[in-house]
Amino acid sequence: MDEPSAHIDRSLVQDLLRRLPGVDALLLHPTITQALEQHPRKLVIESIRQVIEARRKRILENPGEAAQISLALDDLAAHILERVSDLSDFTLKTVVNATGIIVHTNLGRSLLTEEAVQRLQALCRSYNNLEYDIQRGQRGSRYVHAECLLCELTGAEAALVVNNNAGAVLLVLNTLASGREVVVSRGQLVEIGGSFRIPDVMRASGAILRDVGCTNRTHPRDYEEAINEETAILMKVHTSNYRIVGFTAEVSLADLVALGKKHGLPVVEDLGSGSFLDFSPYGLRGEPTVQETVRAGADVVTFSGDKLLGGPQAGIIIGKQDLIARCRKNPLTRALRVDKMTLAALEATLQLYRDERFAIERIPTLRMIAAPLSSLEARAGNLVRMLRSAVPSQSFHFDLQPGFSQVGGGSLPAQDLHTWLVAAHSEHIGTSRLEAALRRGRPPIIGRIESDRLLMDVRTLQPGDDEIIREAFAALGAGMN
Repeated sequence: MDEPSAHIDRSLVQDLLRRLPGVDALLLHPTITQALEQHPRKLVIESIRQVIEARRKRILENPGEAAQISLALDDLAAHILERVSDLSDFTLKTVVNATGIIVHTNLGRSLLTEEAVQRLQALCRSYNNLEYDIQRGQRGSRYVHAECLLCELTGAEAALVVNNNAGAVLLVLNTLASGREVVVSRGQLVEIGGSFRIPDVMRASGAILRDVGCTNRTHPRDYEEAINEETAILMKVHTSNYRIVGFTAEVSLADLVALGKKHGLPVVEDLGSGSFLDFSPYGLRGEPTVQETVRAGADVVTFSGDKLLGGPQAGIIIGKQDLIARCRKNPLTRALRVDKMTLAALEATLQLYRDERFAIERIPTLRMIAAPLSSLEARAGNLVRMLRSAVPSQSFHFDLQPGFSQVGGGSLPAQDLHTWLVAAHSEHIGTSRLEAALRRGRPPIIGRIESDRLLMDVRTLQPGDDEIIREAFAALGAGMN
């Protein structure tokens, strides 16, 4: 840059910096005074300061383009209003799940039933008998509210609900095996979401891990040879989030129960994603139901409430009366206890399982798993037509194509559900930029990218999501023209 040009740039920069309005001046702008009526004054002032600082930074870092930087009060006020909206927005927000992953761990896992939502609204707006025995007129236990239903539906003698399944496993091991050995197959030492591992949970519980067999093959004799005077539990962990195939062997629950009875040891099974229904009619196999596990003789069974069950986040412990009673008396139970909202949503969800038809019709997780392929094709076709009519063809191209959904949440690995997808692409905007634009929208739309196409799986779209997607693409298309 020559000397006169540099002098002009420096003069322009200094002039623009002097012209930047102050906070007090912007507070008098009509747009800002209106914002002050709807938002906390502190939030508005912070937004003003951030917008002014952003303009100052742009001027200093891009002196060659400084002349194009707007300092008009109306323009600044519009940006301030956007910043106020950003700062007042919730970090936990609703999104459109177009990924096709039904129990999406990152997107809140299972959706609650309408019945559960209504129960939450009713109980959260008023006092309730969370720990009050109405019949006896004295303090009661919060755990009775879901216990009867769990016992009725599973055939177990007793039940206990805690905050999640990792907590359920921790509590059972700490209660029944602290300082003693727990025998478990090496091939079942699973890692669950967030890098939490069965050996880590066991160590935290105070129990001592005694792994037996090999990664791919474990036999009854491996368990029997490991049993000694320090053995407290024989444990089986359902590998719900992966499969070992090929030259494999594992000990059945029935054989493990027989071995436990022979040596007077309780058998604990961690099902992970507990299911009350057989999913084989929908092309998904290999997931044992909770009822089958109880009938097979497991003394204690643990599973999640918010995966295949389709309820709120919870860890459910069912089993023999004496063992559950010991867990209930453990001081850890208070640290892991659930609140009124979890119990209300869980009870409302469990009520539906009294009739399998109601469960499949009304529990969103089950309804999405059981959705007929023909209905998915029809919905995907309708969405394509909506998008083509709302968005100029020169902006985006939309196509219908077959694909696969997943149950997700660490459930039913390596098993896919046939589905129909809406594929979107544009010659004017890259697929990665398109995905980012939708993801940063209000509400965010979360899809997936394959073969340079943005794919949206209609299986996981909820009522009203089609219109949200149409409006988002229409806005993007309008911005290109």
